[in-house]
Amino acid sequence: MQFDIRRFDVYRKVPKDLTQPTLTGAVISICSALFMTFLFISELKEYLTVEVQSVLTVEDPVKHSEKIPVFINITLPNLPCIYVGLDIQDDMGRHEVGFRDNTHKEHINDEKGCRFESHFLINKVPGNFHVSTHSAGVQPDNPDMTHIVHKLRFGMDLEEGKDVKGSFNPLEGVDKTTANPLSTHDYILRVVPTVYEDWHNNIRYPFQYTYSYRDMLQMGHGGRVVPAIWFRYELSPITVRYTERTKPFYSFLVMICAIIGGTFTVAGIIDGLIFSASEIIKKAELGKLS
Repeated sequence: MQFDIRRFDVYRKVPKDLTQPTLTGAVISICSALFMTFLFISELKEYLTVEVQSVLTVEDPVKHSEKIPVFINITLPNLPCIYVGLDIQDDMGRHEVGFRDNTHKEHINDEKGCRFESHFLINKVPGNFHVSTHSAGVQPDNPDMTHIVHKLRFGMDLEEGKDVKGSFNPLEGVDKTTANPLSTHDYILRVVPTVYEDWHNNIRYPFQYTYSYRDMLQMGHGGRVVPAIWFRYELSPITVRYTERTKPFYSFLVMICAIIGGTFTVAGIIDGLIFSASEIIKKAELGKLS
């Protein structure tokens, strides 16, 4: 006896002349197709969405370097650039007055004010950096430290389009132009190491920070008021690690199969129930219901 592999076919075909199209079946089929299309688009959108997960760890994420890059951009609208300078100090004994590398000054308000920008490195120990007139050869008669902070960033900058809820630049837009011109502004910063790994396994090392603020009148030698803008920082031992995750393809494929199979099954049951009910009603109307 010749073996026929077609006997294993569990999807037996019914000849078209033995099937009966109905209006109800057509409506259910169209609704099923629209419903499957909607679910497919929703599932595809979820599959393409990148989810950012965060965990807290106790580690030094940048073990290959003992330095942290810092970028500052600040406007002093009432202090000429000739008096503006940057001083850096820390607990390792570093003390630089008038830091000049990677520093840019731009005159504003007819040279009555200054837009100050600088990029520098700090050690991984508590310290401070401050914008002041300490490095100027001649001190101004009326020093005015009112200011606007445009940007203060520790570590790498995050790429555009990264949707991460964090404090990477919380001082952005801080406006102290209405403060006492002679006030010293003191920002106390708590810097948190951060790791951001995208779904291509590219890693960036930004730093977040929180801050508190106070202002005061600070007297220098001879009882003269010497205002400055201080940024005092210390590092947190806790690291925040962000990781981008996407839905695996096999999970997306399983969901598509479930959508198609489930919709066809439910639609078939509904169609069968409606068809059976309509047949019973027809027989009842003809008086053939037994």
